[in-house]
Amino acid sequence: MKNAGITRDKSVETAVREILKSGARSRIYTYLLRKDGVRTGQIIKGTHLHPSTVRETLSKMYEQKLIYRKKIKNDSIGKNPYMYYAISPVILLKRYSNEMEDRLNKLASLAFSKEERKNYRPVRIKIIERAEDA
Repeated sequence: MKNAGITRDKSVETAVREILKSGARSRIYTYLLRKDGVRTGQIIKGTHLHPSTVRETLSKMYEQKLIYRKKIKNDSIGKNPYMYYAISPVILLKRYSNEMEDRLNKLASLAFSKEERKNYRPVRIKIIERAEDA
């Protein structure tokens, strides 16, 4: 996903912040989208976030499957560092759309009786993936 056509854009970071509910997560996620695998030190420099914030946020994002990592083989003594990558924006949008569907359907269900609410889901959000032009 090298460069992925993503430049540092405040409006993109704002949109991602609304989805991820965190400024640090949005900065890290958008930074990872612009890169093709980076180490923690590069993320710290590129995002201008405090090192402990980056390490803690990376750990949480990994647990939430917002990013993935690959171990780098290291011949020296000590821990082998990781290269970090962002998940596809389409995957992120699909997750967020499912969350939004649930919220909107809960709200819509208030208009119906308890029995009608059980299986009624009037709101559906569809993410259309467009194939690249040949």
